[in-house]
Amino acid sequence: QVQLVESGGGLVQAGGSLRLSCAASGSIFRFDVMGWYRQAPGKQRDLVATITSDASADYADSVKGRFTIARDGAKNTVYLQMNSLKPEDTAVYYCHLLRGWTDYWGQGTQVAVSS
Repeated sequence: QVQLVESGGGLVQAGGSLRLSCAASGSIFRFDVMGWYRQAPGKQRDLVATITSDASADYADSVKGRFTIARDGAKNTVYLQMNSLKPEDTAVYYCHLLRGWTDYWGQGTQVAVSS
């Protein structure tokens, strides 16, 4: 079983930066894919970024060039560095781990960007 705990959300002005962290308890396996999703009010949960154990990353078009995902295997932690934030980035951000066919989710952390 894996538990994911996010931190680092908050309120920031447009153009600012935040870094989200997600600490995973339990063992992280070689083929686990970790990532971040977000859900704005009244909208579906969308993929933001994913990263594999060999640091292969993928991003949603809306965040390319502004967000960076990173993974620290020794700490079982994944990070999301968010720069040049926009009001449309406002959402609850969820940490995600995919192991085989099983999804694990964190409880979410709120990010609010004011204009």
